[in-house]
Amino acid sequence: MTRSKLARLTVHALAAAGATCMAPTATAADATGAQRAVVEVGTVSLKPVAAVSWIPGSVVSRSDARIATVIAGRVTWIAEVGTRVRQGEPLARLDDTVSRLRLEDLRAQVARASAQHAVASSQLERFNRLAATQVLSASQLEDARAQREVSGDDVTRANAQLRQAQYEIDQSVIRAPFPGVVSERFIQRGEYLQTGAATVRLVNTEDVEARATASLDLAANVHAGQTVSVRDHGIERSGKVRTVVPVGDDRSRQFEVRVSIPGPEWLVGTPVEVSLPSSPARTAVTVPRDALVIRQNRSYVLRVTPAGTVEELDVTPGIGIDDSVEVRGALSPGDRLVVRGAERLTPGQAVRVIDPTQRTTAGHPG
Repeated sequence: MTRSKLARLTVHALAAAGATCMAPTATAADATGAQRAVVEVGTVSLKPVAAVSWIPGSVVSRSDARIATVIAGRVTWIAEVGTRVRQGEPLARLDDTVSRLRLEDLRAQVARASAQHAVASSQLERFNRLAATQVLSASQLEDARAQREVSGDDVTRANAQLRQAQYEIDQSVIRAPFPGVVSERFIQRGEYLQTGAATVRLVNTEDVEARATASLDLAANVHAGQTVSVRDHGIERSGKVRTVVPVGDDRSRQFEVRVSIPGPEWLVGTPVEVSLPSSPARTAVTVPRDALVIRQNRSYVLRVTPAGTVEELDVTPGIGIDDSVEVRGALSPGDRLVVRGAERLTPGQAVRVIDPTQRTTAGHPG
C-alpha cells in the first residue's frame, strides 16, 4: 500500500469517528429544547386605579309623568296600557259637545260686537265732521268717542272668549307631551274628570338612566362626566355620570347620582348596582389576573428572564381593575409574566414562550 493511499484511509477513518462522536451531542440538545415547558406570558403595566364601592340603585326614565287634563269633562276614549305613542299623539278624549256649542254662541257674540263697534266708529266720524260746524256739543262728541272705545273692548273680550272655547275643544284631546308607553290608567271610559285630574302614566323607555344614592363620604370622588360601571345580575356595562345632585340628605347622609346608560336593553325599574370611586385615582403597577398565583400563605408571580428561565417573585395583591390586579413587589413595567402553565413550573426552569394562537399545534400549556 502506497503512502498516499494510507493517508486517505486515515482521513476517512477520523471523519467517521468524529461524526459518531457528534451525533449524541446534537440529539441531547434537541431533547433539551423539546423538554422546555410551553407557557404563555402577559406584561406588567402601569394603570390608573381607584378603589370602588358598589352602590345599589335602579333604572329610571328621565320622562315619567302622570298626564293630567287641563279641562273638566266626561271620558269618551282612553289609550290601553302598553300602548306606545309618539309625541303629540292622543292619550285620551273628553266629550267636547258643550264646548262646541259655546263656541258657536261666542262666534255670534263676536259678530254682534264687531257690528256695534262698526256703528260706533261710523257715528264718531260723523260727529267729528259736525263738530267743526259747532252743531254738536263737546259732551255729545265725548260720549260718541266713549261708545266707540267700549264697543272695541267688547270685540276684544268676545274674541278672547272665542279663543278660550277653541282652546278647550283642542284640550279635550289629551296628547302625549313626549314619546313613551302607557304604563297605567287612572280613569276609565265614561268617568267624569275634574280639571287637573291624572289620566295615564306615560313613561319614556328610550331615555333612561341609573339613579343611585351614595354616602356623602364618596361625594369628593364623584363628578359629572366620569365613566363608571353599572351591574345587572353580574353583567357589567359602562355608563357616564350625567350629574351629581349637590344636595345631601341631613337624615340619611346620602347624595344622589344620575348615570347615563344605553336605553333599549334596560327596563325601567330594574335594580342595578353602580360602581363609584371610594378613593382618589392613582397610578399603580398591575399584572394580568392569570399571572397571579395565590397560595394559602403567599401570592407570587413567575417572571420570564432574558435567558428563557423563570424566577419566582412574591407580590402583594391590591385592587382589581377589569382583567388586571394591582400588585406591590419587585416588578417593573414591561416584565413578562407567565399567565398559563405556571402551576407546573419551578424556579429556574427553562420555558418556551408561545403565542396564544399556537395552542392548537403546541398543546395547551396549563
